[in-house]
Amino acid sequence: MIAPVPTPALAKEQRLIELLTGYGSVLVGFSAGVDSTYLLDVARQTLGDRVTAVTADSPSLTRSSLAEAEAFCRERGIRHAVVPTAEFEVEAYRANDGKRCYHCKAALLKAMNGLARATADTRGSAALLLGAIVEDFGDVRPGLQAAADAGAKWPLAEAGFTKSDVRERSKARALSSWNRPAEPCLSSRVPYGEPVTPDVVRMIEAAEIELKKLGLRDCRARHHTVGNGRGKLCRIEVSDHELERVLAARAVLLPALRKIGYSNITLDLAGLVSGGMNSLLTADERMNAPSL
Repeated sequence: MIAPVPTPALAKEQRLIELLTGYGSVLVGFSAGVDSTYLLDVARQTLGDRVTAVTADSPSLTRSSLAEAEAFCRERGIRHAVVPTAEFEVEAYRANDGKRCYHCKAALLKAMNGLARATADTRGSAALLLGAIVEDFGDVRPGLQAAADAGAKWPLAEAGFTKSDVRERSKARALSSWNRPAEPCLSSRVPYGEPVTPDVVRMIEAAEIELKKLGLRDCRARHHTVGNGRGKLCRIEVSDHELERVLAARAVLLPALRKIGYSNITLDLAGLVSGGMNSLLTADERMNAPSL
């Protein structure tokens, strides 16, 4: 057997394993994204049956991501708790201010803490782990503050993992998620200050399904209310090299999006800007991640 070629990412993985070994049992927040999939895979290898994946079943999680999370755990025999979360019942979440993500993550961590208490054994309650990486601590991340408040840990960031590190090691571990595009929650497609509701995120999800039918891997359907609340605008963001593909598909795409309920459809010539809504927040509205 050929030993793996040493790389900085491999050294970080070895550090991650050391950190995980220090826990008796863990609950891993699992969205089927790149980071949480990698963390869960390493945790399972390190801790075996002392790992439980926890997925928040919320309208803001795409049904395809939920299905992927369920399939991943089923295929690997990982205990998987799918827990309904109630952030859409929280007025402050629906109001969609700069702290919306705080309420979302708080709902997940409340569910995870409940599971930890319910499954506590002689080693105590399970540790709550999230797949946050180094870059997450340099951006607007209210959810990480909620996680810190709930006592959660982020071993990937502790071990120094960047996104490129996670992708490198995910590929080495033959995880199909290694090159998956970032997929923030559906609520992030709504401008701050405009209410977010289950009906709104269902429209966004349906619109992005139509975009992906065109073969687009990385895209956003930004949702805007127009015409004094009487109309809905879908602002499409795709990578620069995909702009012409969207334009060429207008004859198919326009009726599909109008059927969903969008009266206005635009293509943003600036291309895809992940996290672009955060730039609209004032200094008072921003809630950055806690210190790493």
